[in-house]
Amino acid sequence: MEQKIISGIVYVEMNDELGPNPVAWLSTQFSQMDLIHICIKALTILSGEKGLVPESLVILPFPSKNLKGLVKYIKWDDPSRRGNIGQSAIVLLFQENADVIFYKYLNELSIPFNNLSGTIVSLEKSGASREDFINVLEHLEFNISSLLEELRLQEVAQQEIASEEFPEQQIKDRSLIDYQFKIIIVGDPNVGKTSLILRYTNNAFRRNYVPTLGVMVSDKIFKIEQTVIQLTLWDIGGQQKFQTMRQQFYRGSDAVFLVFDLTKPESFDNIPKWFSDVVDQVKDRSEELVGFIIGNKKDLKDSCKISSEIVDQLASKLKLGFIETSALLGENVNYAFSTIAKLLYESRL
Repeated sequence: MEQKIISGIVYVEMNDELGPNPVAWLSTQFSQMDLIHICIKALTILSGEKGLVPESLVILPFPSKNLKGLVKYIKWDDPSRRGNIGQSAIVLLFQENADVIFYKYLNELSIPFNNLSGTIVSLEKSGASREDFINVLEHLEFNISSLLEELRLQEVAQQEIASEEFPEQQIKDRSLIDYQFKIIIVGDPNVGKTSLILRYTNNAFRRNYVPTLGVMVSDKIFKIEQTVIQLTLWDIGGQQKFQTMRQQFYRGSDAVFLVFDLTKPESFDNIPKWFSDVVDQVKDRSEELVGFIIGNKKDLKDSCKISSEIVDQLASKLKLGFIETSALLGENVNYAFSTIAKLLYESRL
């Protein structure tokens, strides 16, 4: 791997007397208090779910350590335990700035975890030692690391195939790029901004992310007719703590995507605020700022709460377009980015 993404793995069980308890772990960077914090957060999140354990992997944030955790929950019948049920979790900690990798490949990464679930249950029922659990975690770490490397190499190969017209030495030669356009993607947290960019660029491993500033910069190079275009995509953090810093990233923008979640009305209500936030920083532009309001997560049809008529009215007022997308399914994602690129290109002719 080009960098060590995995920071550690912790196996935690729900002990009848101690509560969430670290049984085994792989890492030297965590103190005992860190381990207890990880355990409590991983297992107590289930307390309000009426005993239901998610079958799929779950990603939890651990901001105090600048980490996130990929969590596999395990449940088994055990007459010796309270409620006749045993519960535990495997928590794989990884660097926060690598989260897109784990979101993108969640299905692939679930396979090694699922394969170990039966082994974990057998060890629990047999009263296995800590060393036995450590062996399982080491096996998991090896499998996950190998899988991540395989996925990275696949991405590199795909990137090379997709970029045959643009060899590496040409990309570095700025003179071969006819036009470069800066697109800023803003909106409330968790509306799918990063997922949209990831779906468009299809590149989770090679990106430039500055978590302390809340900005991710990606790019894509392609041709319109015989003209080489580079889109530089600025995914700007929507959290309140980045409010002051993000404004400097707006400057020099050629277009904007204002993203909201079709299932969350409050994220749509905040679109005018995001628009004003951007316009205040680019008001010295000679050209009018162009862009789209993006209603994401249209795949959740039964949960969508914002009508297209309401969005059309706001888009018309702000002199922007409106596109509904699904980053999950890829619907209208390429269309949104290619349309804005064509608009910008034609405006320069």
